[in-house]
Amino acid sequence: MDKFQNKYRIESARLASWDYRWPGAYFITICTKNREHFFGSVINQQMQLSKIGELAHSCWTEIPAHAMNILLGEFVIMPDHVHGIIIIDVETRHASSLHSRKNSISSIVGGFKSSVTRLARPVNSLFNWQSRFYDRIIRDREEFIRISDYIRNNPANWKHGNENSH
Repeated sequence: MDKFQNKYRIESARLASWDYRWPGAYFITICTKNREHFFGSVINQQMQLSKIGELAHSCWTEIPAHAMNILLGEFVIMPDHVHGIIIIDVETRHASSLHSRKNSISSIVGGFKSSVTRLARPVNSLFNWQSRFYDRIIRDREEFIRISDYIRNNPANWKHGNENSH
């Protein structure tokens, strides 16, 4: 493994042959640090948002206002993570914005995480995210539908205390 400044580097989990500014749909999962339940609870298979959960919900819905040609698919705020689909729109994408760093999946997720952190810390100073996030390039319509259903049904499938619950 390579070292940078005498520390081991964690290799990127991103697909090396893909530019994450390219038009497409991306399934995103972002977890809180140590999977702490900052965003609320699942009660009777329904997500009940805490104040921080409400802030995260609001920040997610505002993503299209802060990045060009972005649409949102299904998303859900869970007790310790966020699942969502971010779509970089093929139809309205302008040539001048094709290489805008501001419109990469990493910059969009980074902006979301930063906004939630800034708003959440006055509510709970211990709030924090895991340093990374998970993404999957959605490859076709069937996968888009399957992932959308998975996100929509996530609260009903939640098993409290199960670290593998997503």
